[in-house]
Amino acid sequence: MPIAKPEQHFFICNSYRVAGEAKGACNAKEAGDLLAYLETEILDRGMDAQVSGCGCLKVCTEGPVMVVYPEGKWFGQVNEEKLDAILDAIEDEEDTAKLEIA
Repeated sequence: MPIAKPEQHFFICNSYRVAGEAKGACNAKEAGDLLAYLETEILDRGMDAQVSGCGCLKVCTEGPVMVVYPEGKWFGQVNEEKLDAILDAIEDEEDTAKLEIA
């Protein structure tokens, strides 16, 4: 049976280290709370997407950091307001370059 693959996959850095401990800039800036917020927003908007927390993305100065695949777009200093702007742009098929890490 084939696996259902979402159109997009959102990864939010939670600064997980090798031992599985959440440390670092993104976690200190409450990136874990963004996971639940993003999941709720995606469901409310009816988007075909998946949300995952991930290990350190090594861009701590931009934290919290989020990567969206398959586009491969990186977003920094993510908060609920910025997530809304990113999702709005994706839904409206608008350019997200001004929201991305340069």
